[in-house]
Parts: sequence; C-alpha cells; structure tokens
Amino acid sequence: MNLSIVIPLLNEEESLPELCNWIHSVVYQHGFSYEVLLIDDGSTDNSWNTIELIAANNPHIKGIKFQRNYGKSAALNEGFKAAQGEVIITMDADMQDSPDEIPALYKMIVEDGYDMVSGWKKKRYDNTLTKNIPSKLFNAVARASSGIQLHDFNCGLKAYRKKLVKCIEVFGEMHRYIPILAKWSGFRKIGEKVVEHRPRKYGTTKFGWSRFINGFLDLGTIMFLGKFGKKPMQFFGLYGTLSFLIGFLTSIYLIVSKFLNPDIALTNKPFFYIALVTMVMGMQLFLTGFIAELIARNATERNVYLIEEKLGLPA
Repeated sequence: MNLSIVIPLLNEEESLPELCNWIHSVVYQHGFSYEVLLIDDGSTDNSWNTIELIAANNPHIKGIKFQRNYGKSAALNEGFKAAQGEVIITMDADMQDSPDEIPALYKMIVEDGYDMVSGWKKKRYDNTLTKNIPSKLFNAVARASSGIQLHDFNCGLKAYRKKLVKCIEVFGEMHRYIPILAKWSGFRKIGEKVVEHRPRKYGTTKFGWSRFINGFLDLGTIMFLGKFGKKPMQFFGLYGTLSFLIGFLTSIYLIVSKFLNPDIALTNKPFFYIALVTMVMGMQLFLTGFIAELIARNATERNVYLIEEKLGLPA
C-alpha cells in the first residue's frame, strides 16, 4: 500500500464527507493505493455515524472510535499503530489542510529520501493575536532547543516514512514535538514544505490559549525525556552529587572551625544552614534518581485508552 492517511477528529461531522471525497479524488488521479484512517477522539456529535456511512461506500475508509476524548496525541499514536502504507500522511479534519498537497509530500518521502516532511503554513488565515504571534514564539523556542530548523512544528499536515511512525510513541500532548521524537529516535533527514492553509469552512477550533502554556511545558518534558528518559540517574545523580558535596565540604569547614575556635556558635553562621540544606537536597535528588530508574525500567505502557469500536480494522 502506498499511502495511509491518518486523520484525528473531534466533532467534525460536517467536513468528513467532503474531505474524504477530495482525498479519494487526489489519490485516484495519481494512482496511489491507499487507506484513510479516521480516528474519532470521543466526538459527541454524529461524526462516527458519518464515518460508518462513508465507509459503507468506500472500502478505503477505516475508522477507530475512542470511548471518550483522549487528545490528539492518543489519536495519532493509535493511527500510527494501525497504518499499513509505506508513507503515512497526517492531516486535520477541519479542511484547513489541503489534500492536494499529498502527491508532493509523498514524492519527498519516496523519491527525495526524507524520513519526515513537515508542512509550513507560511500564509495563515488564523487570528494574528491569538494564534500567529504565540505560534512564532513557540516555534522559535522549539528550534533553538532542539536544533531542528522547522518553521511550524505543530502543523497537522505531515508525511512520514513507515519505519519512523513504528519507532516512536506519541503520548500526553507530544504531537507538537513529533519532529523532536523522530530526531531522538535516530531519524535525521527531516524536511519542510510550504503548504496551503485554507480558511475554516466548518465548525470551530478545538484549541484555546492553554495549548501554548502546555506546549512550552511539554517542550521541557520532551527535551528531558530525549536526553534522560532511559537514564534519569545521570541527571538526578549528577546534581545530587554536586549538592551533597557542597554540603559535605561546608560541614567539614564548620567542624574544623569549631575545633580551632570552640567558642564559635555554628548555628549563627549562614554556612551551617547552607550545609544542611544542600546535603538534604543531594540525598533527595539521589533518591529521586533511583525511583525514576525503577519507573523507567518497569513502565511497559504509557498509552492507555479504551477503544469502543473499530471499522474495517482488526479488533
């Protein structure tokens, strides 16, 4: 199979028929074998019924329905696990991503040798104050901290080599950082393509201001996990050792001072409290490192969510 098109969605019943018809028209014109995986992330409207109707008339349409809303990362992760195509393309269901971009993205993976291609919505139709300015700030921080030179980390329109999506795990709200997850997994050829950003035709946005706060917090998480996720003691142990040594050496200094001058009241010296606090902090960091090592070595599954129903896919 040439293509798997993974589309996470939440309450998008109006756009789904038009979107699926558009996708079918594009891939049929270029002769691709394909599947469309529609991941219903706990919709409360008639999205799943719409998916069933579309799938009844098009065997390429497959669906996964979550019991409740788990978030875009969970939907993408489940779609990646189910995808069978050699190239996986993700896009949003609100029709702001154009299916006409699919052939060019496919070519960049198959012919140009990219492991991943991220879309760049250079010209946007979003509100400048609430989306464009925060997005530029967020992307600048992500570029500086990761070293990946992408203009739009969070663009929903992306293409991946099959091997890549089978090697990464998208959890929490880490869908914003798939390029970073790919880099940490050893995939270095990450490209970018300017793509069309269309005005919203149906529905309303599902994201608010909180996504930017969460985005920066998740960036810190992903950078930490990328370096120390499987070896947390190297982080906590290092700073625990430094903190304990500072406290221990300060204690030695205070003890020697007391022997040389028995009349000194150690509790009146700031160094006494520095020694006490830093030694306790060092021990706590060491214990945190040990606990983190135990968790890292015993955590077998971080994506736990209940799927209510699957359509056209193995149970």
